Amino acid sequence: MDVLIKIKDREGVIHELQAPTDMAMNVMELCKAYELPVEGTCGGMAMCASCQCYVLNDVALPEMGDEEEAMLSEAFYVKSNSRLGCQIPITVELEGLELELAPEY
Repeated sequence: MDVLIKIKDREGVIHELQAPTDMAMNVMELCKAYELPVEGTCGGMAMCASCQCYVLNDVALPEMGDEEEAMLSEAFYVKSNSRLGCQIPITVELEGLELELAPEY
């Protein structure tokens, strides 16, 4: 089953992405699969913040882990709604999620 996730890129263009829930993907991998400009330098280990995004709507996300919180405390352009895309697994609960990519460093 796929869920719809909307992602606003750094130019303000909104991309409506069909995200498979049965492939153990995360938001960073989804962005890369659709060729959105997300580096994912650390490979999804919450160690680089190059997949930082802003959550724009109220969709239940998994709790932020210690590693993600520590990385965001050192990252640039962090807002109260910042999350690392690599730490958000694609699940059916994400249906309708709206995100915006954080600026590049």
